[in-house]
Amino acid sequence: MTAQRIVELTEVTKIYEGKVMHRALNRLDFEAEEGEFVAIMGPSGSGKTTLLNLISTIDLPTYGKLVVNGIEPEVLSQNELALFRRHNFGFVFQDINLLHMLTVEENIVLPLTLDGLPLHEMERRVKKISAQLHLKEILNRRPDELSGGQAQRTAIGRALIHQPKMILADEPTGNLDSKSAKDVLELLSHVNETERTTIIMVTHDPIAASYCDRVLFIKDGEFFNEIYKDERRQTFFQRILNVLSLLGGNVHDLRTL
Repeated sequence: MTAQRIVELTEVTKIYEGKVMHRALNRLDFEAEEGEFVAIMGPSGSGKTTLLNLISTIDLPTYGKLVVNGIEPEVLSQNELALFRRHNFGFVFQDINLLHMLTVEENIVLPLTLDGLPLHEMERRVKKISAQLHLKEILNRRPDELSGGQAQRTAIGRALIHQPKMILADEPTGNLDSKSAKDVLELLSHVNETERTTIIMVTHDPIAASYCDRVLFIKDGEFFNEIYKDERRQTFFQRILNVLSLLGGNVHDLRTL
């Protein structure tokens, strides 16, 4: 069975108007297949977050064609777009954005309450996901009682609970220590492999990128390079470092694998 393309950008340009016009992406081609785990890397200001915003339909291209899960977002109304986002995407950010007045369980279940799912289905999903993410012991805690790793696992639970086709992650390990970062990356890999959820992750961290199937490098809003994983993560990691050194980006984090 051939994998379906879930994201397709063709010659996409994104220009932000202002006092000074800024071309964030320039004629960029990019695609991702269902079940792929893709990292996007590049120096600060290279257009990584703009690319993620386009894929998530938060932004629309100035020129070029964008198709997500068979739909061109440009043809949808604002209400249709909001629903499309809610049903297709789970979001994981560096700033974890949990609601502090809610417990871990309430934070995770929030997307389902918006969709008005029956209570027994919510309970079933929370039970399954809290077991998967090792959150069963802390479901009644509030965000200020959690470690960074626990908070990010809670955010991943919230992103996964409505069974989205795609997880979009922006620096998901950026604020975590190396142990918590490793846990979160192994968790995302596991979700990708077992649920076949497509994950597109923006990261500065070559270690995080080495967990992916493929790394797209962009510079000044344009395609720079692309590499695919090896049998061994160690050699893939080394190849990522090699491209980053050519790219002239900050390789600020060379922790051992």
